[in-house]
Amino acid sequence: MKKSFERTTRRGFALSIRYILFLLVLASTIEGNANGQWAPLVADSSAASRIQWWRDAKFGLFIHWGLYAIPGRGEWIQWDEQIPNGEYAKLADEFHPEKFDPDAWAATAKNAGMKYVVLTSRHHDGFALFDDPKSNFTSVKSAAHKDIVVDYVTAVRKAGLRVGLYYSPLDWRYPGFFFPDIYQANALEMRDQYHRQLNELASHYGKLDIVWFDGGGANWLGFGGVQFKGGWHARPKDENYTGTFSWKDEEALSSLRSLQPSVIVNDRTDAPADFRSREGDGAMGAFENHYPWELCSTITEGAWGYQPDAKVKSFDSIIRLLVGAVGRDGNFLLNVGARPDGQIDPLQVQRLKEVGSWLHNYGDSIYGTRGGPYLPGDYGVSTYHDKTIYLHILNRPEKRLRLPPLQAKLISCSSPTGEHAQCTQTVAGVDIVLAENPTGNAPVDTIVALSIASPASDIAQISTKADTPATAPVAADIKK
Repeated sequence: MKKSFERTTRRGFALSIRYILFLLVLASTIEGNANGQWAPLVADSSAASRIQWWRDAKFGLFIHWGLYAIPGRGEWIQWDEQIPNGEYAKLADEFHPEKFDPDAWAATAKNAGMKYVVLTSRHHDGFALFDDPKSNFTSVKSAAHKDIVVDYVTAVRKAGLRVGLYYSPLDWRYPGFFFPDIYQANALEMRDQYHRQLNELASHYGKLDIVWFDGGGANWLGFGGVQFKGGWHARPKDENYTGTFSWKDEEALSSLRSLQPSVIVNDRTDAPADFRSREGDGAMGAFENHYPWELCSTITEGAWGYQPDAKVKSFDSIIRLLVGAVGRDGNFLLNVGARPDGQIDPLQVQRLKEVGSWLHNYGDSIYGTRGGPYLPGDYGVSTYHDKTIYLHILNRPEKRLRLPPLQAKLISCSSPTGEHAQCTQTVAGVDIVLAENPTGNAPVDTIVALSIASPASDIAQISTKADTPATAPVAADIKK
């Protein structure tokens, strides 16, 4: 990085008193909003069939990439360090991704056993990785002179993976986002950009399978907002913005769905969504099979955007997150932050390859399954497909695992992970005795497959008396 930029990054804006007050209350509101879910769910007749492929896919790759990769301090660097818009925009002149290889990205996802990919087409800083004829802040008009999205979608489709794009209506360059009533004309310009760019993406890049929204809706509008009722204070976390400005999300998504009839979207606008989002390791939560949902998290212990010294999470912790989400009847979207030159860090690629090897061996217990019928507990989680129940034993007992009664006849049991499993069914429950793994190494997930005489989908959920997360140590949630 240029020294002049380094000097300016921490200098900040000449803030008004009211804006300083706003910054003081922001910290107390943004964490609650970041994990918030506010959109209603779709109720049309084709909703279930539209999302079925996604529910079967289970595992996807999230890629955060933009100008923020250049300084390498996370995707929120402009906001966190209060970098003036003009200074931040100069990064576009340094955007030279000489090693950008979308085919390599797609191969990384495929080798990891992932079935879909989601790329940040535009983050909160407003820099678009696609062409927008009405904006100068795009990759096409940067030093790269390249439409990143068109190359990305071509490579992902060619690899046989599903195509997803992240898009944020929020744009830090617009004061109308922070104070939409005072700066309403500016807020309307921001809304016009949102609708226009969404139509650009839906019209010029072929079939899109997922649009992953962030930063939109009345929940985030104004970053929690500042109100004056007997003194300045933050808008309460459980209250949405109620001023005169509207994103007109339903209008935007109606246009999106007319152009992309099979697209699925998440719940971070105010328009009806196909699935809900849980963000960060700590948001794993409880079992939920009444609607589709997805846990998103990072492969590193740090921000979502590239950080050169970020520690890569262990193989065991990633498997626990994947299995924990699927066993709770959700999906798992695992993020990498690409380097400024366009490459994914080799250590992250290696970790993803290790996960892919595990899925190559044990993917039958993940892909095309549903969570249950045994609910999550101290032992771990369960999944099922047809007449097979897979017990994912994440916290292995010394010798025997005893589970509550199973309302189906148990025919046989086996262990895909190589242990000798002996199962006994009585009216009191199911007892599983596990011999030591012949390799001498206890796997992170001991899998026991129970073959039953009738479809597992006919069995009601079975409480294990400890419906608590059985995941890896929780890292602090990171803003996306």
